[in-house]
Amino acid sequence: MFDTVKRSAAAIAASALLTSAAAPWRSIDPEEAGFDAEKLAELPEFIRENSGCTSMLVAVDGKVMFTYGDIAQVSVIASCRKSILSMLYGKYVGNGTINLDLTVGELGIDDLGGLLPQEKLATVCDLITSRSGVYHPSATTGGDTSKYERGKTPHGTKFVYNNWDFNVAGTVFTQLTGKGIYEAFEEDLAIPLGLEDYDPKNHKLTGDAAVSKHLGYHFYLSARDMARLGELMRQNGVWNGRTLVPESWIKRSTSLVSPDAAKPYFSGYGCMWWILCSDKHPEFAGAFSATGMHGQYILVVPKLKMVVAFKSARRAEKPTSHAQFFAILDRLLAARSAVSRTERR
Repeated sequence: MFDTVKRSAAAIAASALLTSAAAPWRSIDPEEAGFDAEKLAELPEFIRENSGCTSMLVAVDGKVMFTYGDIAQVSVIASCRKSILSMLYGKYVGNGTINLDLTVGELGIDDLGGLLPQEKLATVCDLITSRSGVYHPSATTGGDTSKYERGKTPHGTKFVYNNWDFNVAGTVFTQLTGKGIYEAFEEDLAIPLGLEDYDPKNHKLTGDAAVSKHLGYHFYLSARDMARLGELMRQNGVWNGRTLVPESWIKRSTSLVSPDAAKPYFSGYGCMWWILCSDKHPEFAGAFSATGMHGQYILVVPKLKMVVAFKSARRAEKPTSHAQFFAILDRLLAARSAVSRTERR
C-alpha cells in the first residue's frame, strides 16, 4: 500500500512539474519555412479524403508550420513506443548502466515454459534491433514469429520484427536502471521537454501475462507532444542547452542495421527506429521514423529541418496505410517553393 501511495504522490508531483514546464510551440509562416501557402492550403482536403488521419503537425526548424485536426488529442501511439524506449536507452548506454553486450542468460531473463539454451545467448543489442532469434510468443500483438521454429536461428543473424524482443528490451531497461519505463520517461523526457498533454495516469504495462511475463509499455500521447520528441531527435538530443539523449546514441540508433526490402518506403531498421528510403526523395537521406499500427508516425527529416507527427486515433475503424501516409508526404513536399527546393539541394 505504501508503494501505491508513494507512486500516486510521485504522479501528482510529475503532473505539476509537467504543467509548470509546458511551453507552447511557436509558429512560422509557410513562406518563411520555404513552402507555398496556396499549395499547402490544399493539403487538409487531401488528408481528409485519403486517410484516417485525426491530427498532424509539421514543424520546420523547431516551429509549427502546418497543423491538421486536434493536435492536443491524446491516444495510443502503438509501436511508436519502441522508438521512445530507444530514446530512453541512450542516456543509460552512454553512462554504462546498460551494457548492450550482456546476454539474456547473463541477465537471468526467462519466460513461461522456459527459454532454450541458444535463445539465452541473445544480447541486449539483439533485442533492440529485433535480431534475437527468440521466437517465444509475445504478451502483445505485433509481428508474426509463429512461422519460425524456435532454437533454429542464431542470435544476431536475422531481422524478424518481434514484439517479444521489444517487450523484453523494456524488462532489461527496468532491471538495469532500477527505473520503471514511465518513471524514466517522466524524469528524462516528459518533464524537461515540457510536454503539454502527457498525463502519467494514462500509462501502465499491458498484455497477456498468460502468454509471456514480459508486458508491453504503451504510450498515450498527442501529436504536438510526439512532435516534441521528434524535435529533440532532430536537435541531436539537446534541449535548452541540456543533453537529454546523447548525440552518439541518436546516430547509432538511427543508422541502418537491417535492410528490409519488404517495406517500399523504408530502407530498413536501426535500433527501434525505421530508416527512410531516399530513392524517391533525396531529402530523406538520413531521415528516420517511429511507426505504429494503423497510422501513427514521428518522422524526422534532418535535411529539411523538419519533424512530422501524424496520428490516426480511430485506428482500426479508419486506419491510415503506409501508402496513404507517404502520399500525404509527397503532397507536403510538393508544396515546397521552387526557391526552397533549389536552395536545399
